[in-house]
Amino acid sequence: MMKFMFMLIFMMPLCLKRNMFWMVQNMMMLMFLMFMNLTVNVMYFCNLSYMLGCDLISYGLILLSIWITFLMIMASENLLKNNFYNKFFLFNLILLLLMLYMTFSSMNLFMFYLFFEGSLIPTLMLIMGWGYQPERIQAGMYLLFYTLFASLPLLLGIMYMYINMNCLIMYFLKFYNYEYMYLYFSLIMSFLVKMPMYFVHLWLPKAHVEAPISGSMILAGIMLKLGGYGLMRVMIVLQKIGLKLNFIWVIISLIGGFYISLKCLCQVDMKSLIAYSSVCHMSIVIGGIMTMNYWGFIGAYILMLGHGLCSSGMFCLSNINYERLGSRSLFLNKGMMNFMPSMSLWWFLLISSNMAAPPSLNLMGEISLINSLVSWSWLTMIMLMFISFFSAGYSLYLYSYTQHGKFNMGIYSFYSGVSREYLMLMLHWLPLNLMVLKIEYSMLWF
Repeated sequence: MMKFMFMLIFMMPLCLKRNMFWMVQNMMMLMFLMFMNLTVNVMYFCNLSYMLGCDLISYGLILLSIWITFLMIMASENLLKNNFYNKFFLFNLILLLLMLYMTFSSMNLFMFYLFFEGSLIPTLMLIMGWGYQPERIQAGMYLLFYTLFASLPLLLGIMYMYINMNCLIMYFLKFYNYEYMYLYFSLIMSFLVKMPMYFVHLWLPKAHVEAPISGSMILAGIMLKLGGYGLMRVMIVLQKIGLKLNFIWVIISLIGGFYISLKCLCQVDMKSLIAYSSVCHMSIVIGGIMTMNYWGFIGAYILMLGHGLCSSGMFCLSNINYERLGSRSLFLNKGMMNFMPSMSLWWFLLISSNMAAPPSLNLMGEISLINSLVSWSWLTMIMLMFISFFSAGYSLYLYSYTQHGKFNMGIYSFYSGVSREYLMLMLHWLPLNLMVLKIEYSMLWF
């Protein structure tokens, strides 16, 4: 695992040379293929080196991180065209990927915390440096303070565990079982804000709307998954008290998911609609992890991978329209089928995956999560029914509003999609729907 960390560190000087924009992207692809060839043991941590190692959960999420970063460079060609600090942009991306890689591969809980918080800084620089509107400073502050406010208790909780256990290696956590309420809340809150759970979700739509396309892709694709990954790791220690208190989070997230689905139907900005739909998906993931059963864990893992690819692809689509029209408003983005008929197919494919149509990973994840929640309590059926119905509702609303109808007469110049954009969308959609053929890797944890 250490070798990939060094590979990333040695890629940093590449960014500072001229005409290296696509070279860095090729290196990412190479790294992805090399990482994919690692042998991974399903049950235990493997590929150990120093404090780094990976098991199945971290392996999938690291692959997703490298893939999304690779696609982020592809989506940000405008920075290269306008020569808008593109070297610093690449440096920032590699720094961010390094932080994410270290977060997912750290076996020590404190190191995990360190990189979990460290990934905030490159994200903040992305939003503040390359964002579109002046409100990006406010969005950056929201992101920073929401996350930092909840993560000091996490640090204190980790310190407390170290004093008690004299060890913070994640593999050994399963030998301990705490039943302290303060420890439970302090360990969990930071991850719930990061997911984000309803009530603490306000930073996410703000950050998405102000972020550049690359910022939105990494926020939706990976940053939300940090919360789910952290929850999966610390729930092992909190099993006893979790059985007593987890119902709080399940109730909040399910009712919140329903409210957010309704909120999606009120949006007029494409990006904020997709951002709110992310909150809705993540609410079911929180519910699944909190039931603490086998179905819930595998469902959460699969939906996190599926949502990472799907949401990122939808942000790419909205950005493609934004680059043409200079607006993300649904009032102006109408009748796109007249201008970009081929792009309508990609809108359809990604939006259908977003509403969990087969054969996407989202469907497998949602089936597992619905299984887990209904087996936990049949009353969850009511909210799950609403969430499933409305998620189809807002997806169709977004598709029909953007693709059909009378187009805006104010559009005076327009060009259809270029091959780079079609390739980028295909690289989002193919893994999302082909990974179902090998779903046993995600579902059969012995």
